Amino acid sequence: MTAHTSSDAQPGFRERAIQVLASPDLQENFHDAMAFLRQKRASAFADEEHFQRLQAESQRIKQEALSQLPDLLETLEARCTVNGIQVHWAETGAEACDLIRQIIEAHVPHREGQPIRVIKGKSMATEEIGLNTHLEQHGMHCLESDMGEFIVQLAKQSPSHIIMPAIHLRKQEIARLFSEKLPDTPYTEDVDRLIGIGRQVLREQFEKADVGISGVNFAIADTGTLCLLENEGNGRLSTTAPDLHIAVCGIEKVIPRLSDLPPLLSVLTRSATGQAITTYVNLISSPRRLDEKDGPSAVHLVLLDNGRSRMFQDAELQATLRCIRCGACMNHCPVYAKIGGHAYGSVYPGPIGQVIMPQIEGIRAHGEMTEACSLNGACGEVCPVGIPLPDLIREQRERRAQLPEYSRGKEAWIWRLWVLGYRHPQLYRIWSRVVTQLRRLSPRRLRPWSPSRAVPRPARQTLHERMKAHAAQMNTSGKHSR
Repeated sequence: MTAHTSSDAQPGFRERAIQVLASPDLQENFHDAMAFLRQKRASAFADEEHFQRLQAESQRIKQEALSQLPDLLETLEARCTVNGIQVHWAETGAEACDLIRQIIEAHVPHREGQPIRVIKGKSMATEEIGLNTHLEQHGMHCLESDMGEFIVQLAKQSPSHIIMPAIHLRKQEIARLFSEKLPDTPYTEDVDRLIGIGRQVLREQFEKADVGISGVNFAIADTGTLCLLENEGNGRLSTTAPDLHIAVCGIEKVIPRLSDLPPLLSVLTRSATGQAITTYVNLISSPRRLDEKDGPSAVHLVLLDNGRSRMFQDAELQATLRCIRCGACMNHCPVYAKIGGHAYGSVYPGPIGQVIMPQIEGIRAHGEMTEACSLNGACGEVCPVGIPLPDLIREQRERRAQLPEYSRGKEAWIWRLWVLGYRHPQLYRIWSRVVTQLRRLSPRRLRPWSPSRAVPRPARQTLHERMKAHAAQMNTSGKHSR
């Protein structure tokens, strides 16, 4: 997998979005997939009042966890250590990658001419830090075991969606990919056969893997338990078949108690895929014990910061850390539904990406994506943990506008003039009168507005003039009636 880089090394957001909009196939893929996911979620939350109660409870749990975050992390470390899980702390993505490499090299004996084989369950945290690339640069072979992640890895692409990584690919493209990349694989567009082919390849790799790496959906402080959700069984195999399991967990994933898990599971699975519960709910509290026949002999937990402490200390953006990575905000975003994930040029796309990525990699690197929002509010309405995404996106826009390179630009001066006019009534009246008098000179084309919309033209009269004329007419009518 290729690690994500800052937008400085890539085409700009606008260029990427234009490329996607020019592809009818991608447009159809995104439209159909988003419509399907929205319908599934709507069926899962048919009772709006029930959803609101679950949302309020889930928001309370996550907010409580944030209010005690430092203490909960220490409790989690202590309980995991008692259970036999070795806990490590990584301040940056680079530190996490190097730490994971060292753990692997210390645990797996060196074999001359044979690379260490790593198999991975689905993990956005490892995607965020570019772990695959780092390990491969040190001679290790990393294989994604989630079917969607396996497909995009085979295609040498990055995920387009945090829940459905290969959502941008049609079955014909996957069929061609399998026939070209997997030995002795005939071309078939039968979806069940394609899934079977992928599973067969992965099953063989599970038997050979030296190391299993996973993400963590929730880390439960009071029991030292790691919770992983999945539908394919690959997560369970990744964490039990190899002798070493390394779990990578953002520090915001910790929750206080095991009793807090059920409501969070309910809103996560229903919001993500419309399921009442995922096929597999894995609760990992220790490595293999003496009386157990399977499971890893060693479990390591890497607690990843990578900018999360800054988010935690930012009162205006701290709510970002409530995110449980369900993808509902993307599924209901009209912009994401048109351009998909790759147009954003980042690990986390869509509304949550517009809030997270500028905080992780900087507003200069990812501030442009904040423009990809109509502020319709749908993302905030469907968020199962009540993150006020439209407010946070507006905050990120404002912070970007305050950067020197933007605050001195043409657009910034236009807005300053707009503010000046609206703050002073006399200036506003003069400006309105001038615009109405010169309405015939208004442009007939305004790119990028005019290709798909009617160009607005000033009215013949200002609102004040119309109201004044209306009042005069009413006075005249009143006199005649008397």
